[in-house]
This record gives sequence, structure tokens and C-alpha cells, in this order.
Amino acid sequence: MPVRSRPSRLTHLDARARPTMVDVGAKAVTHRIAEAEARIRLPATVARALKRSGHRTRKGPVFDTAIVAGVMAAKRTSELIPFCHPLALEQCRIVIGFAPGAGAAVIVVRCRVEVRHKTGVEMEALTGATVAALTIYDMCKSLSHDIRIAGVRLLSKSGGKRDIGARARPRMAA
Repeated sequence: MPVRSRPSRLTHLDARARPTMVDVGAKAVTHRIAEAEARIRLPATVARALKRSGHRTRKGPVFDTAIVAGVMAAKRTSELIPFCHPLALEQCRIVIGFAPGAGAAVIVVRCRVEVRHKTGVEMEALTGATVAALTIYDMCKSLSHDIRIAGVRLLSKSGGKRDIGARARPRMAA
């Protein structure tokens, strides 16, 4: 029978198991970076239409609008997720493009966020990538509602207690 380890203590619960914000007062300020990704699967007809139009729909430039929306969302993450600390982001970069491959109908959104602070920026990166993906859905839904947002995930984080995926992940292309 496998040995089960005791689960870690949840950081957003106090001693009485009540929700609480984590106290970061005693933590050191470090350079923290997080990168997240979201994938949008489109019907082939929608992917072809977007590529032909230079990524535009009647609503305007899809990728450019999604980049702006994602950055705005990353900056406001603490207003959306109750126990996130407000952070003055130093950098938020969103890159959007079609996944490589023959007949690819998948758009990849990557959001990289940086800050020098006492707490990480994973939630900001995830929020930025997700809202950019939602914006793409909104701007393309007149072409089809058969669009799927999937694969929202943290790719890497560094600068806190532990690094995750930082060495395994290539830097984002320009």
C-alpha cells in the first residue's frame, strides 16, 4: 500500500479554517516572473478566415484587442480574485499566434508578468492569458460558437520560495 504524505497546509486559511489573506510582511522583495498560456481551438473555417483577414473581424483587430484586454486584466487581478495582493506590475507581455502545424486551428496566448515584490505573479499571468483568450472568443463568436478555450496553465514561475518550470521553458519570442 502506498504511503500517503500529509497534505500541505492551505495558505489562505487561518488557524480556525476561516478564509484569510496571506501575510507577506516578513517576506523578502525579490524579482518574480510568471508565464502562463491559454489555447483557443477554432473550427478550421474560422482559422482560415482569421488568417485571410490579418486577424480581423467586424469587431476589429482580434489579436491586438486581446493583448490590450489581457494586460488590463493582469493589472486588475487583485480586484477579481479575493486574496490576491495588489501589485504594481513592472512588465506584462502577451504574445498571440497560431500553433505551428499543418492545418493548425489553435491559437496560443502566452502572458509573461514581472514584478519586484514579496509575493508572486502567477495569478496575474493566468488572468492575463485567460482574459486575452476570452476576448478572442468574443471577437470571433460571430463566425462560430464552436470555439473552445482550453489548456489554461502556468508554464513557469520564479523568484519566490520555489521555481517551477523556469529552466524547462524557452523564453517567449518577439
